[in-house]
This record gives sequence, structure tokens and C-alpha cells, in this order.
Amino acid sequence: MGPQGLAPLLLMLLDCWASVSAQTRAPQPVTTEGLNSAEAARTTLRPALSPRPPGTPKAPVPSSGPRPTPVTDVAALCVCDLTPAQCDVNCCCDPDCSSMDFSVFSACSVPIVTGDSQFCSQKAAIYSLNFTANPPQRIFKLVDQINPSIFCIHITNYKPALFFINPEEPDENNFDKLMETSEGFSLNSESELSFTTQLDTPDTAKYKYGVHLQTSDSFLRFPSPLTSSLCTDDNPAAFLVNQAVKCTRRINLEQCEEIEALSMAYYSSPKILRVPGLRAKAEIPITVHSILIQSLNKTLTQLEDTVMLNQTLVEAGHVKICTNVVLEVKYSLTYTSAGEITQAGLSLLLGTVSQAVVPLEQKFEIHFIQQNTKPVLLSGNPGYVVGLPLVAGFQPQKGSGIIQTMNRYGQFTVLRSTAEQDCLAVEGIRTPVLFGYDMQSGCKLRLPQAITCQLAVKKVKNLLKGQGFPDYVAPFGNSQAQDVLDWIPVHFITQASHMKDSCQLPVALFIEVKWTKYGSLLNPQAKIVNVTASLISSPFPEVGLTGVSRCGLRQKSRQNSSVIVKFIL
Repeated sequence: MGPQGLAPLLLMLLDCWASVSAQTRAPQPVTTEGLNSAEAARTTLRPALSPRPPGTPKAPVPSSGPRPTPVTDVAALCVCDLTPAQCDVNCCCDPDCSSMDFSVFSACSVPIVTGDSQFCSQKAAIYSLNFTANPPQRIFKLVDQINPSIFCIHITNYKPALFFINPEEPDENNFDKLMETSEGFSLNSESELSFTTQLDTPDTAKYKYGVHLQTSDSFLRFPSPLTSSLCTDDNPAAFLVNQAVKCTRRINLEQCEEIEALSMAYYSSPKILRVPGLRAKAEIPITVHSILIQSLNKTLTQLEDTVMLNQTLVEAGHVKICTNVVLEVKYSLTYTSAGEITQAGLSLLLGTVSQAVVPLEQKFEIHFIQQNTKPVLLSGNPGYVVGLPLVAGFQPQKGSGIIQTMNRYGQFTVLRSTAEQDCLAVEGIRTPVLFGYDMQSGCKLRLPQAITCQLAVKKVKNLLKGQGFPDYVAPFGNSQAQDVLDWIPVHFITQASHMKDSCQLPVALFIEVKWTKYGSLLNPQAKIVNVTASLISSPFPEVGLTGVSRCGLRQKSRQNSSVIVKFIL
């Protein structure tokens, strides 16, 4: 090809290169990628690079200077805006949605939109819903947040922090000056110190669910069948675990007087410790309440005196029998809400055994009764009755039954309002949640100066939830604790706004109980189908502490705390 043919070809290539270069410089469409629930879509845009002619030296890269301005406006991005000129459901960044649309949203599908992921500090648009407002409102915040995916080195401009400074010792000349400069030092903070000490003090010794009942020498033995139907005597009784078992025992009738498991003293002589590990003056003797005697023809006779009887081998003609053999054992233990054993009772069934009833079958039962409680009516049979308390409890471990306090009015409680409206003064004063009754209570919390954010959050959360917040609620008023699969789990949700330099302090607990009418139309029964508890936190201002970056609360700060219970049909 000659030189004359190269000119049109060269012009054609330059034209194609110019069109490609123009397309490269054209603005690209914004794209987002969905992340998990904690993060939203990220979008990265960079200006196009124009080709550098060969032989041109590279421009020097600046070693320092201001950071480049992000080209992405996160406030204008909306990855969930899929329908033009229409409001998309739960899309809090959709510009087509009005305040009326936001009031019916259940959540923000895209709560966070961030900018360029290559910056140490990046802009973030945060969307959330304020369910406490009436009607609910959308909250939009544009904040700067640190990018956790990049290791960034910041310049240290505080030189004294790099050296150890000898502290100035107080004397009569500089004492007043040091008092003025020491913000966290005071001489009249006894109440604050006692408040902090009470939170950090560990719980005293007490029995907890499933802990073995200790005696003066070992543990309380509760014979049970394990791998077979034979009785295993080394099985320990556990706190708050009600049991009723049967097992068989192979015995040699002629040696019945020597077998401890057949004697009355074997079950009545142990002394149970009031609390685990505490032996001095804390042993609870087992008191025999009743003794029944069963003859060979199954007739029963109750003894008036609860004297100690020993098994005895007797010959009746050509037949040998053993009298006063333990056939049934029933323990009744009384405990307090603090986890202490106060009383231990025992009921026995003694019988006469012959060679014809060997192997011998024995029955063992143990029940726990809470002190100062009285039996009350069910909350319904089967459906709930309006005005009666909710039946609730907790499951300490997977596979176990539902544990309930004997006080039915204390199974599901909320904070009770008082005339003083002081949260710390009414701590521990609760009122039961009654079926069909919407409730609202609240108080004012006054926090001391020395308390930290962590301690304040723990204190307020315990105040709102109470000591034993339940994990499950019974669907009917007469639901049995052993039917675990029928019980309704309590869905606990925590709502907090992610604001920089703030302490997320719980301010409200919203409990929502959904129920339906179950059964025949002639006699429908109230049945609970869902329970949700939402703990709502609010940002509280941060207080800068010398040398440490932590969240604290001011001395005269006050915070309103409230509990709302709502029943929905």
C-alpha cells in the first residue's frame, strides 16, 4: 500500500480513537452492589484516564496535600429505587416517597449508602425509621465514618503524647491549681462510688437451675434409670428440676437388712446446704412429713408418728419377707427467689417384700416449691381471659422444659410508674402484663457523673427488662411447661441509630403481643401467635475524658425511660 492509501486509513483510525475516547470520558451509570444487613450498597466512580503519548514523562505524584474530593454523592444514590415516579416499599432513600409513605414502612431495606471504598474516611448516608414518633418518621443523616477495610496512618500532631511526663506532686502551694485542672477528681462522690461498686459486685453464692443440690458430705442422691431400667444411686438431684421416675432393683431378699437403698435413713439422714459451698450454720435437715405402710395385699396404713423404721427380715412359716422396705420416695423442697433452700420435706411409702416381687420396683419424685407463693387460677382454659396475666417462662438449655416462677403474676412484668418518677427509686417494682390490656409506664433516670456509658447501658437495660425477662410465652392460658414446641418465642429486637461520638442509651421497650381467635365460631378461644420486644436506644452526647476515648454521661443528665405494651388482634 502506497503513501496515498495510508492517509485515508490513518484518518479512519483517528476517528475511531476519538469516538472511543469520548465514550470513555462520558459519565458512567451509577451501579451498586448489595451487601449484608449492616452495610448497604457501595458505589465507586473514578474519572477516566486519557492516553499519554509515548515519550511523555509521568507527572510527579504529590506526596502530601488535601484528599481528593469524592465524585460520588452518597445522598443522591438510591439502589432500591427500582420503579420510576413511584414509591418503592421500604426504600427510605426513594425521592418519590412522601412522609405518609414513610409512616407505613416496617424497615429500611438499604440502611447505609457509602462512597469511595479507597478513602480512609468516607461519606455515609444513613437511613432509619423513628417508630416512637406518631406517625413514624424517616430519619436521614449524612456522616463521615472511618473505613475499616483500609489501614491508614494519620500524622501525630500532639508531641507531648509521645513522651512520658512526670506527674506533678501535690503540695500546699499547687493543691488548688491541681484541683481546678483535675476534672474527674472530687471529694464528695460517695454515692457515685457506691453506685459503681454495686454494679461491679459479683452475685453471692446461690443455687441456679440445674446445679446439683449439695449436702454436708456430698450431694443429694436421686436414684434414676440411666442406660437401663435398673436404679442408679449416684444420680444427683438438680435445682428446679422436677422429676418423677421409676426403676427396678435386683436384691437378695436374705440380705435386705444390709442394703442401704431400701432403708428409710438412706433418704432422710442427708442435710442439704442452704446455698452451695456454704456449710457453717447453713445445713437444712430433711423432715419426714408422712409415712405410709403397705402390706402384702396392697392395703395402706398411715403412721401417726414419723419415727425411724429399719427394714427387717422376718420368717412367716416357710416364707421369708422383708418389712419396712422403701417403695416410694417423694421430696418436697422449698426455695426462695434468691436461690436458697429453706425447707426439705420427705414422704415415704414403706412396704413388705417377698421373694415373689423380686426384682423390686421403686418410685422417686422431687418437686420444688417457691416460698411465699400461693396457687392461683389459670389464665384461661384453654384460651386467655382478658385481665389475667400472661403465662411465660424461659428455657435454660436446648431440650429442657419451660421454667416458670410459681408467682404467676411475676412471669411477665414491666416497669411500674410511680408518683416520684425516679427510675432508680422504683427499680425492682414491677407490674404484670395482663392479657388484652394495653399498658404504658415510664420514669426519669438521673445519672451520676462518674458512671460510664457501658455501666449506664447495663443499668437502664436491666431496669426496662427486669430481673427475669422471659424467653417464651404460652399460646393458651393452660399451656403445659413440658410442651415446649407449642410455646411462642419472644423475638427480642434492638433498634439503635449509628451516630458518631455518642452513647447508645436504651430509652424505651416496646412489647407487641399478637393474638387471634382460635376454634369454633360459637366459642372462639384467645390464642397468642407472636410476641415481639423492641429495645429502642437513643444517642447520648459523649464526654471527652483525658487520655482515654470512651463514652460518658454528664452529671446533671436526665433521660426518660418508658415501657409500652400493645395487644393486636
